[in-house]
Amino acid sequence: MKAFAAIFILLGVFWTQTSALESYLLPGPNNEYVTGSMTIDNKKNYADVHVRSGMYSSDTIFDYQHGYIATRLFSRHACFIMKIDKASIPELQEIGRQAFERQTMRKIYSPRVMWVQFQSGNAMFGSIREWLRYGKPIEQLCKGLPLYKLSKSEPLTNSNSCASAGIPSILGINICERLRENY
Repeated sequence: MKAFAAIFILLGVFWTQTSALESYLLPGPNNEYVTGSMTIDNKKNYADVHVRSGMYSSDTIFDYQHGYIATRLFSRHACFIMKIDKASIPELQEIGRQAFERQTMRKIYSPRVMWVQFQSGNAMFGSIREWLRYGKPIEQLCKGLPLYKLSKSEPLTNSNSCASAGIPSILGINICERLRENY
């Protein structure tokens, strides 16, 4: 059985490097109501993730060519964007490898969780200059929606008001509103 798994992993690594488009179905861990699908375009160097979980549904673009991640949260009718932090975000090939393992073996569960915050009231609508910086896939995802810039943060003790996005069972992104302090 171990040899069979090793062959699958090797095939996944080689297939990831040679295929231009890859698609994966990613069930959420221990939650039958979360389904995810991901398409990786190796030529354009981005991943397109769709998570369906009722009002907590989201779409996320990992655009490695331009260096940004954008998440559209349907419950908030807004888009959230941040620069790719190489220390926190796996490379595109690693995401593909983990997705392949998750889809074929269904027992692999090695999620990374990243916490980010946005400041309410600081939304902007993308201009032509910003869309050129963020790239076409992110423009198509976020055009016409309020756009909030995210910054990395420490895990919050009270995460009830946070929204979850990212890639099920691979990379979780917890998006929280930064609370303003009253002086």
